[in-house]
Amino acid sequence: MNPADLKYTAEHEWVRVVGDSLRLGITDYAQEALGDIVFVTLPAEGSDITPGQSFGEVESTKSVSDVYAPLAGTITARNEALDANPELVNTDPYGEGWMVEFAPTAGVEAALADPALLDAAAYEAMTAS
Repeated sequence: MNPADLKYTAEHEWVRVVGDSLRLGITDYAQEALGDIVFVTLPAEGSDITPGQSFGEVESTKSVSDVYAPLAGTITARNEALDANPELVNTDPYGEGWMVEFAPTAGVEAALADPALLDAAAYEAMTAS
């Protein structure tokens, strides 16, 4: 079940409001499809991200997958715990397995109104088909 308070992308990322930033990770659906995650590559704080562009990678025992930026912004934090414990993405994708926080260029409210972001029901409908 996908948390109702999050927004989702067609590329299987989620975003959550954390103060004046957005926290981003990959969905439970994505981590399950990837299998056991063994390595996560994330950008440095201060890096700019561009919508639709890859900004990191998730390596699993099955494959390597890009993580895409849903919105424009600047990285304000990265989850350093994933360096030593990449499996947190598998065990707690919506909690301790978050990847980065970023300050959206447009501001949080405008960013959340972006039509590219799906609510939980729309994301579940997309992954069910």
